[in-house]
Amino acid sequence: MTAAELHDTKLAAEKLFQRKRIIGFGIPAVIAVYLTYIFFAFDLPGLAERANLDNAVTLASDSWSHKVHVTRDNRSGEITYAVEGERKGTYPDGMRPAWVSGDEVTTIDLGGDHFVRYLPDNRTEIDIPGFPLITAQAEGRLVTTNLPDDLPDWISATDRRVGITTPEGRITLTGARTEVFNYFPGWELFWFTLDSPYHGQGLGTILFGEQLDPNRGNIAGAVSDWWNNAMWRHKDVAWAIGETVLMAFLGTMGGAIIALPLAFLAAKRFSPVMLLRAATRRLFDFVRGVDALIWTVVLARAFGPGPLTGALAILITDTGTFGKIFSEALENVDQKQIEGVSSTGANPLQRYRFGVIPQVVPVLLAQILYFLESNTRSATIIGAITGGGIGLMLTQAIQTQKDWEEVAYYIILIIAMVMFMDWFSGWLRGKLIGRKD
Repeated sequence: MTAAELHDTKLAAEKLFQRKRIIGFGIPAVIAVYLTYIFFAFDLPGLAERANLDNAVTLASDSWSHKVHVTRDNRSGEITYAVEGERKGTYPDGMRPAWVSGDEVTTIDLGGDHFVRYLPDNRTEIDIPGFPLITAQAEGRLVTTNLPDDLPDWISATDRRVGITTPEGRITLTGARTEVFNYFPGWELFWFTLDSPYHGQGLGTILFGEQLDPNRGNIAGAVSDWWNNAMWRHKDVAWAIGETVLMAFLGTMGGAIIALPLAFLAAKRFSPVMLLRAATRRLFDFVRGVDALIWTVVLARAFGPGPLTGALAILITDTGTFGKIFSEALENVDQKQIEGVSSTGANPLQRYRFGVIPQVVPVLLAQILYFLESNTRSATIIGAITGGGIGLMLTQAIQTQKDWEEVAYYIILIIAMVMFMDWFSGWLRGKLIGRKD
């Protein structure tokens, strides 16, 4: 190697090392700049400042517990007892929780030596260990208390509303009503509501005990009361799950049926006309380029809310996706099998039926079954917009800001539904396509 060649090689090596150093420094620098941008663009300091862990803890605890409301109407003096404050969970006349006692003075034992007493003339006493006895008087729209000016963080008070939060429960006082919330673990009234003769009865009593309802057998009556539970709405939930699966099924299968013939027009091997092929491909790009949620909003304005609107949104989006997948599969078919069918004197339609379709069926079925499983999840969100399926019930439960145990129930059902569809699609794929050892 001459001196000139050695010099050129040395320069090339130095440039290579320099480029490596620039890349090694540049990539971390770009990542650092991007993370800095995210830090300020998403206002992470403000987000951390606005975060309320107490609300998160309350939400999490509400998902596995329930609360019983003891409410006094300060206008009429009437006291009601209700699970989650719902009219459907109200205790019948003459019934009340065991931790509530007294007639003229109603004493509420929250546990842990926490007591609330409803006194005559809209007066209330709140006895909390380690804190002076709190007295309150509701007069018109105002609430008068003996609370000091310097309040602990678990008490908020104005002349119109007082809120007290303790580890044993919560108390709110306004001019209109006084309310105590007592928390308990579990999903109360999940099986039977308070007006059912089977409420509070054990499984052994229902199966083998005496007849609890003179007009119905124990098993038939218990199943009927559970199915028609007005608070947890098991019948409506089952119907909503069916709507969600139906939306996913109709959308997925409808999209596949429409996409298959169009895929032949988009495949170069089967569509020699370039203009027709390009137009079909651009159609696929358009319908799949717009997300299913956007199609849902558009179709809801055109056809109104309902499960069918959600199914159409899935169908339109999947038509574009399936069209692209199917056309690519058609491009890769084996020509020899088509020629073998042609040698028997088959017409073009028969060549497609017996020479092409059997080759692409495994790919087509695998993709269809995968999208059926995926669209089951998508149908939940779409149903929240179109007003159908389990997604609507989940959204309604979230919007109430109080029925978080129902939110947890619906989420568990959605997960179970997706797991079932995953198992079912895998089982069906094995039956239709076969499994590899």
